[in-house]
Amino acid sequence: METPQKPTTARTKPASGAPSIADVAKVAGVSAQTVSRVSTGYQGVRPATRERVLNAMRTVGYVPNSAARALKHGSFRTIGVVAHQLARTGESSTIEAVVDSAQRQGFGVSLVDISSPTSADVSAAAAGLASRAIDGLIIIRAESIEAGSLALPPQVPVVVSDSRFADNYPAVATDQRSGAIEAVKHLLELGHRSVAHISGPAESLPARERHEGWQCALKEAGISVPDPLVGDWDARSGYINGLALVEKIKSREVTAVFCANDQVALGLYRAVNEAGYRIPDDVSVIGFDDIPEAAFYAPPLTSVAQDFHQVGERLVSMLIEQIDSDSPHSDHILLPVELIERASTSPPPGS
Repeated sequence: METPQKPTTARTKPASGAPSIADVAKVAGVSAQTVSRVSTGYQGVRPATRERVLNAMRTVGYVPNSAARALKHGSFRTIGVVAHQLARTGESSTIEAVVDSAQRQGFGVSLVDISSPTSADVSAAAAGLASRAIDGLIIIRAESIEAGSLALPPQVPVVVSDSRFADNYPAVATDQRSGAIEAVKHLLELGHRSVAHISGPAESLPARERHEGWQCALKEAGISVPDPLVGDWDARSGYINGLALVEKIKSREVTAVFCANDQVALGLYRAVNEAGYRIPDDVSVIGFDDIPEAAFYAPPLTSVAQDFHQVGERLVSMLIEQIDSDSPHSDHILLPVELIERASTSPPPGS
C-alpha cells in the first residue's frame, strides 16, 4: 500500500551527491517504497501516484540505479520495446524489423508484451524496462492511449510507432488514410457505384484511419456513405460480416468490399464462396497490409501494402540518434503505402 506523505512544492536539490530515492519521495509526497515500486515498474501503483513520482524524478534529476550506471560507465547497448498483441501482422513484423535493425547496429532488445494497451500498463512496462538496463524505449502502437496520459521514465529517449504522438515524442507511422482512399478510388475507377467496408475494431487508431479514408473517398466521389460493418482484425469477423453481405451481393446492391485487413478479407472469401458466388465476378475485394499469403489467396488478393520492415528500421535509427546525441528529437515520419493490384478486383458484374 502506498504511504502518503506531505508533498514538497518547491524544487528540491540534494544537499550533496546524486539525487536519491528519499529526495524523490520528499518532492512527490510519497514513501520511499512507492518510489522504488515506480522505478521498477510495479503495476500496483495508482496512475496518478506514478505520474507524480515520475515528475518528481525529473525535478530532482533522479535516475534509477541501472540508468545511473549506464551514464557512468557507458551505454548498455540495449533497447526496450513495449508492444501489445504480438500475434498481429503489423506488430510481429515491426518487432522483427526492430530486432534485426538493432542487432546490426550492436544493440540487443528487451521486449515486454503488455496485456492491454492502457496508459497504466504502458507506463508500468516502460518504468520496469528503464529500471533494468536500457538506453532507449520504443512503443509499438499505443492504440487508444492519449499521448498526454503516458507517464514515461525521465531521461530515457522514446520513439513511438503512432502518428498521434508526433507532438510529444518522435514518431514513425504509415499513411493508413491515404492507403484506404487509394483502395476505394481503385474500385470506383473500375466502375463500382459504391464500396462496402468491413472495419477493424473501433478503439484501434489504424482501423479508424482506414475507415476515415474509405469515407473520404466516397464523399469526394459524391457517393452516399453506407454504414460500415464493424469487425475485428481476424478472419472470423470477415466471415461473419461476409454472411451478412451475401443477400446484398446477390441483389448486386454490393459489388465491392474494402476490408480492414487481409485476414478480414480471407474470412469474406469463405463467406462468398460458401454462398456460391465468385470473386471478383460477383464482388470485388480489397484488403490492407499485403501479408505474404495475400498473393496466394484464390484469387490473389488486391491489397494495400505497408512496409513494416521500414517502420522498424526507422524506429531504431531515430532512437539511436537520440541516444548518441543525448538530446530529444521531435521528428515525425509518415511512410507511404502502395496499392498492389491482383486478381480480386474487376469491373462490377453486368458492366
